[in-house]
Amino acid sequence: MEERNTVKFKKEEFAVKEYIKSSLGKGKVSQVKIVYTPIGEKIVISTTKPGLVIGRRGENIDKLTETLKTEFKMGNPKIDIDEIMIPEFDSQIIADEIALQLERFGPIKFKVIAYRTLQKIMKAGAMGVEIRLNGKLPSKRAKSWRFAQGYLKKTGEPSKMVYRAQATAQTKPGTVGVKVAILAPGVKLIDRIDVDEKLIKSLEENSETLNEEPKIEKIKKVKKKKWNLKKFKN
Repeated sequence: MEERNTVKFKKEEFAVKEYIKSSLGKGKVSQVKIVYTPIGEKIVISTTKPGLVIGRRGENIDKLTETLKTEFKMGNPKIDIDEIMIPEFDSQIIADEIALQLERFGPIKFKVIAYRTLQKIMKAGAMGVEIRLNGKLPSKRAKSWRFAQGYLKKTGEPSKMVYRAQATAQTKPGTVGVKVAILAPGVKLIDRIDVDEKLIKSLEENSETLNEEPKIEKIKKVKKKKWNLKKFKN
């Protein structure tokens, strides 16, 4: 009975998240978190466009709260908005953007879309990016394409630090699956070694100056050697 209740509870939670994403629109919402408190349900929506999500004088939020109360039978839902400051490092928003561009321009320009997104993410300062497209991209048969740049972890504990997401694009030839993996610049990797080239150059210059003897001391040494040779001849 407990397993059935947990499965039912998770299904309802998933339905709420999918409804919020579909109602607000693709490409606007990255994540939806539900936190259960004694007062009621707290729903945190992370988005890059908080103005569009809120609406004029909070119209969209009011509609969402009413539907959550009536259709999903929530007692006291409270919606909070978390603004994403750098959307280039959010894998879900990037995946949704690629899917929207494929739906708008068609699957013929999939390479242009993929390379542009790669350049945009890497210019923002990401350590590594990987984009995978699966589906009927111009060809009649389904095929998988991979676009990658930079450094990306795929195994071990550091792979958990990679932000992964997926989306689907409904094109005329058929559905196209989009998978995006991004490694943000702030992530600390254990096996990564940063080499400071300026410090190495300064150390090399200092070592050269220390090894070099001044000209006056060199001349004195040469004179002493000559005097010793004369003494030995006599």
